[in-house]
Amino acid sequence: MNRLLAFATNLFPLWVMAGGALALAHPAWFTWFRGDFITYGLAVIMLGMGITLTVDDFRSVLKMPRAVGLGFAAHYVIMPFLGWSIAHLLKLETQFAVGLILVACCPCGTASNVVNYLARSNVALSVLMTMCSTLGAIVMTPLLTKWLAGKYVPVDALGLFISTVKIVLAPVIGGVLLNRYAPRLVKCVLPFSPLVSVLTITLICASIIGSSANDFARSGAELILAVFLLHTGGFFLGYIASRLLRCDELTSRTISVEVGMQNSGLGAALARDHFAALPLVALPCAISATFHSVIGSMLAGIWRLRPVKSGVRAFEEIMYPFGARIFGFWRGFGEGAGSK
Repeated sequence: MNRLLAFATNLFPLWVMAGGALALAHPAWFTWFRGDFITYGLAVIMLGMGITLTVDDFRSVLKMPRAVGLGFAAHYVIMPFLGWSIAHLLKLETQFAVGLILVACCPCGTASNVVNYLARSNVALSVLMTMCSTLGAIVMTPLLTKWLAGKYVPVDALGLFISTVKIVLAPVIGGVLLNRYAPRLVKCVLPFSPLVSVLTITLICASIIGSSANDFARSGAELILAVFLLHTGGFFLGYIASRLLRCDELTSRTISVEVGMQNSGLGAALARDHFAALPLVALPCAISATFHSVIGSMLAGIWRLRPVKSGVRAFEEIMYPFGARIFGFWRGFGEGAGSK
């Protein structure tokens, strides 16, 4: 059962691509998943992340502050700058420009942990960076969106802050508390949590694409190019920046993935709640989920064929039980795959 769940979860790029394609052909199949469903769905994803964490995990950040700090800074410098620059260079229409900037200002996507696992990168560091990026989004996402997208439309930074607290912080804290006080329940739920997250992201993205099918057909090529450049640039610049700052190869690969992958679901939820007058703001967020999943998976495949042979992996192995908790059932699955 665990291997089947892991296999289904690892196919997340295919789920997102299939959902988007079906949404364009049959919008009604997915457009029912809208409104509060999106908010609640994202809360479930954040809760799923929270149940993998403990108070001790937050203390673990102190054990590798430089790598986590570099990843955090790279994410919130590179991606917002890329989003703003691409929107200007391609002269995107207002709604698409705001949506691109909004998703560029979001934290790391939880799917980045899957990709780093598949790439045999530093899973523990990936989880720590995702955790710190997600918590940092409470302040960084509203401020950066206000600063960079405020030239296009009025941005309610306070409203974005409150929504981010509700959608991100509250479920994560709730998950940590469940992990502490209801460990048996968490143990039962944990194997299913990643797949539920993947399917929920698929529904969110497919719903947005389906509801904007006509607009996507009109401006799809331009928007696809913009999102492709955003994520390709994020993966590339994240890797280059970390290497220039003298990070080892394993850490650089991990940071590359964390920078390049966004929490597109959060962007979609914030777009729905705070840019209701501009319904197409959410469309770049939905397309983003597809692109970072596909690019990240391709990169993971390349790096998996070129494993890092370094003493740094010894540290990863020590930290692995912590990192693996986010997808705990993968430990046996990974060992089985590695023995082939």
